[in-house]
Amino acid sequence: MAVVGMCGSGKSEAVRFFTKHGYKRVYFGDVVMNEIRRLGLEVNERNEKAVRENLRNEYGMGVMAMKSLPTIEILHTQGNVVIESLYSWEEFKIVKDKFGDAFSLLTIYTTKSLRYQRLAKRSQRPLTPDEAISRDINEIEKLDKGGPIAFTDHLVVNDGTLEGLYKQLEKFL
Repeated sequence: MAVVGMCGSGKSEAVRFFTKHGYKRVYFGDVVMNEIRRLGLEVNERNEKAVRENLRNEYGMGVMAMKSLPTIEILHTQGNVVIESLYSWEEFKIVKDKFGDAFSLLTIYTTKSLRYQRLAKRSQRPLTPDEAISRDINEIEKLDKGGPIAFTDHLVVNDGTLEGLYKQLEKFL
């Protein structure tokens, strides 16, 4: 399963919930971090963006899934897997082609105004409203993020408390 949704919707909280319930986590962002280390670069926002864009330019929009498949395969033999940071339609197709009906999408949905409020208050990487809008547009136009969200198998509306999100995820389990 992959947890998808827009920035500030609660994806990371959902992934934490699933890992606490025994799911093995595969973070597509590890592909970028591993490449940064391989290249001997300093870990910072500028290098992360450059490496991420270079990987996608060289290998295509599905690169994170393609490079994560071996890890997913190993962990899948041990139990349930939750994928964090699946963004593009190409990433979705690669994982879906490999795992078929054993793979599904769970979308965490939150209204834009509530997401922007959360993003402004978060302790790590807070965003102003203008930054949040810019990020949304970039993720939709450049990362092709809308496809997996629209093609979801399961929907959780996260418009309340963290406890409310957990209750919905418990029902999903």
